[in-house]
Amino acid sequence: MKVLVADDDPVSVFYLQDVLSEWGYEVVVATDGLAAEAILRQEDGPLLAVLDWMMPGRDGIDVCHNIRQAGMARYVYMIMLTSRTETEFIVAAMNAGADDYIAKPFIAEEMRVRVRAGRRIVDLEHELRRQATRDALTGIFNRGAILDLLQKEMARQARASNCLSLIFADLDHFKRINDSYGHLAGDEVLREATRRMASTLRNYDAFGRYGGEELLAVLPDCDPQHALFVAERMRGVMADTSVPTAYGVIAVTVSIGIASVNAANAMDMTELLHRADSALYAAKMQGRNCVIAAPWPGTEKQAPDDGIPER
Repeated sequence: MKVLVADDDPVSVFYLQDVLSEWGYEVVVATDGLAAEAILRQEDGPLLAVLDWMMPGRDGIDVCHNIRQAGMARYVYMIMLTSRTETEFIVAAMNAGADDYIAKPFIAEEMRVRVRAGRRIVDLEHELRRQATRDALTGIFNRGAILDLLQKEMARQARASNCLSLIFADLDHFKRINDSYGHLAGDEVLREATRRMASTLRNYDAFGRYGGEELLAVLPDCDPQHALFVAERMRGVMADTSVPTAYGVIAVTVSIGIASVNAANAMDMTELLHRADSALYAAKMQGRNCVIAAPWPGTEKQAPDDGIPER
């Protein structure tokens, strides 16, 4: 875990670097308050910070206040380092958003205990946030989280003019599996299906459960050709090997729809989802266990409506 040490005293910085590194932390240093705040605002900035009260540019109490007011998605645990131990100073630090304080000159073991307590809080907050965004059955992102990630990626894609692709997958005849083998078997199938399909994705792709047996993959910086390749791999890892469960070996296939967007064919999230879902519907109509990519906007042909196929 990274820890920010913000202090303009070289001796204090050197000592903190030494002891924190010895305790297994990665130390990031700032010698003024402006630099400290900028580092903490970074997307991958430290989640623990030891801030000196008095610093050039911006003092520690202002850094605490600004970080709390910024409404950052992640929680930063901040320890104020000060030679002032009067009650009014401690109260002011806590009111500004500091989580703890330690008096100068500090004892190494006391600092270790305070930092360790901060780490426990940060780890707990991270786990609670993770649980809030994960599907309880499969462990992948839940509907709210995957849609939020899609919205953010679409905004980023629009700024960068890169192509973004969306994969909408649905396990074929999943209701039959539940009816024939029971819902516990269906749960096993769904867990194994998400594990297999997730293994085909890049580490910066996002994968979530949209609802029931419907799964959504968000592929940043991915053109339609590569999305088709990934989707075929997803389909293959399901169709090639049956799923062993405690209730029997079950053959499972998946139907997949793909939609892509870039700056030249801008659309909102609802339209992109609709296009991917329409492509998935076409895959179901074609006989399932296949991949269909939605055409670029303006090139579609109206397909006859032959009725809604069983999922």
